Amino acid sequence: MNHYYTNDPTLAHDEHQFSFDLAGATLQFTADNGVFSKRTIDYGSRVLIETVATAAPTGDILDVGCGYGPIGLALAKRWPERQVTMSDVNERALGLAKRNAAANGISNVTILESAAYAAISDKFGVVVTNPPVRAGKTVVTEIITGAKAHLLPGGQLFVVLQKKQGAPSALRLMQATYSEAKVIKKDRGYYILWAQAE
Repeated sequence: MNHYYTNDPTLAHDEHQFSFDLAGATLQFTADNGVFSKRTIDYGSRVLIETVATAAPTGDILDVGCGYGPIGLALAKRWPERQVTMSDVNERALGLAKRNAAANGISNVTILESAAYAAISDKFGVVVTNPPVRAGKTVVTEIITGAKAHLLPGGQLFVVLQKKQGAPSALRLMQATYSEAKVIKKDRGYYILWAQAE
């Protein structure tokens, strides 16, 4: 059984191309079997992108669990003067993210393979994630708490989770980990959780 949060390069391909308006730009995407939400940009990611774009936090950006790239690429397109690092464990998703960056003329991105923060050493002004809930609570917890070590002072973490997928408990975790954490948006059962590093 293949899951988008695992790495199975042998899975049969079924590529799908589409365009989508995100953060004020129309972007072209190619997706495939074995990646999350291959037919369209999932609603949670859309809410996260628009919330971050509106909040306009400062500094370079890290997108953890980037998939084929909608969140990181939309933010990189909006802020071309900033560097955006995008990571995932799924090689196929990373390959698609690189192709999607090239297709949209986005060069201010670094796309790399990393389980949570294993291959990431830098610190960022912003960490964004639509965490892989189906990978389990341990992975989601690691992404949420691990961001703290990769945020600059005053850096901000943005997480999208559905209420039914544990947003309230994730908020309590963030409040225990960060100096400040709260829900900044609710939309169709999706919560955008926000925290700030000291």
